[in-house]
Amino acid sequence: MITKRIIPCLDIKNGRTVKGINFVNLRDAGDPVELASIYAKTGADELVFLDISATEERRKTLADLVLKIAENINIPFTVGGGISSIEDVAVLLKNGADKISVNSSAIKNPTLINELSGKFGNQCITVAIDAKEIDGEWIVHLVGGKVPTDLKLFEWAKEVEKRGAGEILFTSMNNDGTKKGFANEALARLSTEVNIPIIASGGAGNIQDFADTFIKGKADAALAASVFHFEEIKIPELKTTLQKQGISMRID
Repeated sequence: MITKRIIPCLDIKNGRTVKGINFVNLRDAGDPVELASIYAKTGADELVFLDISATEERRKTLADLVLKIAENINIPFTVGGGISSIEDVAVLLKNGADKISVNSSAIKNPTLINELSGKFGNQCITVAIDAKEIDGEWIVHLVGGKVPTDLKLFEWAKEVEKRGAGEILFTSMNNDGTKKGFANEALARLSTEVNIPIIASGGAGNIQDFADTFIKGKADAALAASVFHFEEIKIPELKTTLQKQGISMRID
């Protein structure tokens, strides 16, 4: 049985961890280095660090902060935000990132996925997809969910897999921050249409939401932010409960 992963997400703006609802109304959630250290010690399988305003503000991801976080954790660490070149990735990997995540830059220049995968290997290339269901169609958005594109979720997912993505981080904009559960129907369809791991993001509110996304959504990993940052769910309890439901977890 494949072990499922629990992944806290650190959305970073101005050097602080923030969290919003439906990608807006951000509030402070703490110091990212401190949070990362706590998660590494309390059972998180991986961490995701997203510099959420890097693309919009046309600047690079905060490489120094990446280094500080990497020095304080011992679990795999994915970094995204403002990454648009081989040079950007090289700096982040040198500073301690294990994987990188591209989103808007891959939409604007799909061959970037090929280039990064060819240079660094698909095992460290995650493609993040932010999509919103509009009139029954999942539409891909860029620039932190602010700009709709002509791309459809499932077609884009298949393309990024062909281009060399090692996994997909799918965030449902409809579910983000609502704490009403993940977009499990879309996740289940994604898992049948591509052969790379899918990370579910957007909507975690309670432990059962995680169970549902692994069972109904067929997700390989579940990512969440506020329920962890504000200690509404503690990772050790979450993993123990999921394990009792027959979902394979890594428990130290």
